[in-house]
Amino acid sequence: MIQRITEVERNTLETQIKIKLNLDGTGKAVFVTGVPFLDHMLDQIARHGLIDMDVHAVGDLQIDAHHTVEDIGITLGQAFAQAIGDKRGIYRYGHAYVPLDEALSRVVIDFSGRPGLFYEVKYPKAMIGSFDVDLFREFFQGFVNHAGVTLHIDNLKGVNAHHVAETIFKAFGRAIRMAITADTRMAGIMPSTKGSL
Repeated sequence: MIQRITEVERNTLETQIKIKLNLDGTGKAVFVTGVPFLDHMLDQIARHGLIDMDVHAVGDLQIDAHHTVEDIGITLGQAFAQAIGDKRGIYRYGHAYVPLDEALSRVVIDFSGRPGLFYEVKYPKAMIGSFDVDLFREFFQGFVNHAGVTLHIDNLKGVNAHHVAETIFKAFGRAIRMAITADTRMAGIMPSTKGSL
């Protein structure tokens, strides 16, 4: 099997980001972003997706976390697009329901080559500690645009904002894990009637 490992850097006047990714890892991760709650959420993707991930970011946090969070999403999307290659032999589709106490979220992903985000999440409050929950949409939009995936995220219930966020990111990791897994019956076959994704 081809190693699905990549390293991507993105440098702008607002952020400098470097991501190392191994899609066939064990969930080992290192995060140095300056945004602790985002680090906690990225860890959910790594652990539940069994993806080794190393994310280093320096951003203009003296303004706020917006550019850093969005640009990490963009760079992570670029890394996935590179690491996954032409998508031959993968399941392509993934989905997961994840509960955490009173919260329940569903994530469905398609490595379709077509970016689309459908995000139905109402957080019980606007801030989790010092983290603005609006930034999660920006993260996922950046990811979707640059990974070329269709992504549906639905929070079905929850009264604790931390729990809501955590169920989303755990489900995102699980859905990715399903979608990128090699399908032995599809070995070498493009999972599309069009012949390309």
